[in-house]
Amino acid sequence: MKTTAPTAPTATARWGALFALCLSGLVIGFDATILNVALPTLARDLGADTGQQQWIVDAYLVAFAAAMLPAGLFGDRLGRKRTLVAGLALFALGSLAGALVHSPGPLIAARAAMGLGGAVVFPLMLSALPTLFPVDRERSRAVGIVTVGFALGLPVGPLLGGLLLNHFWWGSIFVLNLCTLAVALVAIALLLPESRDPDAPRVRPFAALLAAAGLVGIVFGIIEAPQHGWGDARTLGPLVAGLALLAAFLLTDRRSTHPMVPLALFRNRGYTWGMVAGVLVSFLMSGTLFLLPLYLQAVLGNDAFGTGVRLLPMMGGLLVSGLLCDRIVPRTGARWVVAFGLAGATVGALLGARTSASDGYAPTALWLAVLGAGIGFAMIPSLDAALAALPPQRAGAGSSVFQTLRQVGGALGVALLGSLLTTRFTAALDVRGLTPAAARTARASVVASDRIGAALHRPDLIASGHAAFVSGMTTVLAVCGAVSAATMLAVLVFMPSALGRSPRPDHNGDHEQREQQQPSDVGAS
Repeated sequence: MKTTAPTAPTATARWGALFALCLSGLVIGFDATILNVALPTLARDLGADTGQQQWIVDAYLVAFAAAMLPAGLFGDRLGRKRTLVAGLALFALGSLAGALVHSPGPLIAARAAMGLGGAVVFPLMLSALPTLFPVDRERSRAVGIVTVGFALGLPVGPLLGGLLLNHFWWGSIFVLNLCTLAVALVAIALLLPESRDPDAPRVRPFAALLAAAGLVGIVFGIIEAPQHGWGDARTLGPLVAGLALLAAFLLTDRRSTHPMVPLALFRNRGYTWGMVAGVLVSFLMSGTLFLLPLYLQAVLGNDAFGTGVRLLPMMGGLLVSGLLCDRIVPRTGARWVVAFGLAGATVGALLGARTSASDGYAPTALWLAVLGAGIGFAMIPSLDAALAALPPQRAGAGSSVFQTLRQVGGALGVALLGSLLTTRFTAALDVRGLTPAAARTARASVVASDRIGAALHRPDLIASGHAAFVSGMTTVLAVCGAVSAATMLAVLVFMPSALGRSPRPDHNGDHEQREQQQPSDVGAS
């Protein structure tokens, strides 16, 4: 890769810029989880039904997934500092809009803008580091610091969100972004030197738009299915259109000399099954993090901060098992650790599928810890296995495709599992004695059924809503357990066993080695 040579920054400037990059990663990290604890509040204050809540989460994930592949190329051609500042500014503008809106539609649009900004920031956080730290040892330390900053955001998100919601209005979770991003923007603008690659491949906006439109169509159809039915034209139309657009993207992309998704990667079994495991982990994590705050608040009666605290067993299991992977994988190989993690996720999900509406929090804490540990054991080694199966010159391209598909997996997890939850909740809710309008409102979400029950002094409706939600949640968790078990067996059968740790791509290597060198432990995200 030919990169323009910037003026060498001073030591103070280098570490100041690194601090700003860490702040950027921290914001993206906690934004992946901070909004989940606010979903019941948004349902109450904005009147968001379950489908709208799914879109509030998925608008971010879909935009992130669709834009992440071309974002790194934009940075290479236009300048990494300039593009990074633009991405942070877009994220900040989306956060500002999110704090000021008063209805679900504009909030969904604001979340999409944040997803686009995050997709620009995420790959450039690490691709900017070689300019700051040309020495290998310092650069490796800087990569670790930025990655840890991002990872810390995942468990911090629910706690911060709950704390803010207990003392301020729901828009305060977006104001927090603004405060943090303002510091990062100023520091990056002043301290980060500009760098670019004049020989980077050209970005193909039409192909990126095809991929984005296809993903939106599929997610839209899935989210609309509980309301209209899977056979309805309003469901099938977007699904078919989305699949057609994605097919058109793949046909267009494969003709390019520099495809965004090199299909040749999937001829490698190690890469393919590592990627399948990683996508499933994102599917499980995003889907369960969507329904858990509703259960902890609406059914168990916790406030927002209490909900964040009660999510800690899952986050703790995730972080502890992720740290243990560094010691275990070199001894056993990635395949066995990934399979063990998927087995743990299976056990945790199936334990959760035994939940009843009368259970307290103690059983929930147990299965959350088991589920989180299982996800952690599968998350990082799945990427490790995928990249270890590739030659070093393909590691950059493999990593970027892997991370993009994980975001797609998260978006589909919220869409599919949320729609399954809605279908079961709607079918199980007893609305006898309600007017058609009241019944329609009560079916919108468990928060809505609580509100209607309280207004009409109908404790039986509230109890029915809680039971219906738990019925939907246990069905979702049973499906998660079955899918996780099937993936575990597939990994044991098809993933090659002779895979060690992946070589670290050289940040000063060719374009594919640079392409989207990213933190490996992405959340839902």
